[in-house]
Amino acid sequence: MNSAEILIIDDEVQIRKLLEITLQSNDYKVNEAATAKEGLIAAANHPPDLIILDLGLPDESGHEVLQKLRGWFSKPVIILSVQSSEEDIVKALDNGANDYLIKPFRTGELLARIRSALRETTKEENNAVINYNGLHIDLSLRIVKKDNEIVKLTATEYSLLALLAKNEGKVLTHQYLLREVWGPGYVSQSQYLRVFIAQLRKKIENDPNSPEFILTESGVGYRFVARE
Repeated sequence: MNSAEILIIDDEVQIRKLLEITLQSNDYKVNEAATAKEGLIAAANHPPDLIILDLGLPDESGHEVLQKLRGWFSKPVIILSVQSSEEDIVKALDNGANDYLIKPFRTGELLARIRSALRETTKEENNAVINYNGLHIDLSLRIVKKDNEIVKLTATEYSLLALLAKNEGKVLTHQYLLREVWGPGYVSQSQYLRVFIAQLRKKIENDPNSPEFILTESGVGYRFVARE
């Protein structure tokens, strides 16, 4: 049985009701807020395990709410919005959102994203070693194996893979990856990222043209597959 508490911040009554029914039927505890102000107060008074946040709130932009939350709230935030532009998605993820779903959404997909985000918060201690479908990553020893064979990676390739693996299940934007691996001066050098992702896939994927570990989020970034 789930014990996680989820806060919904959305001004649409129908969406809140749909989410409430869906989440409660999957044994989540639910709290609701219809405005940015109500949501921030609810999150501060009783911090949830996860927040579902709409960007189009009546009193304040969801982007601003996310920035305020990330000043103190470290648990997952999933954006659920009709705003589907690449700019909005990248901005939300760069501001600290764990995931982004566009309305209308499939409830099954939302539940899967919620499970993935909640797993992310409970796996931090176990993330020193990642085993998944023949891929072994030991983050403490900096060793990568594929089917028990050592994979030789350059320092940059390893840094990129480790960053993705530590954030399994979470979309990391192009800008974030470039900034964290290469530095602030490289955030516009997307060709660096494409080249190194391609090199990594050749070394760790069974089929680099149909990757199962490093997944592409078109126009946004990359996601390391979440383990079940």
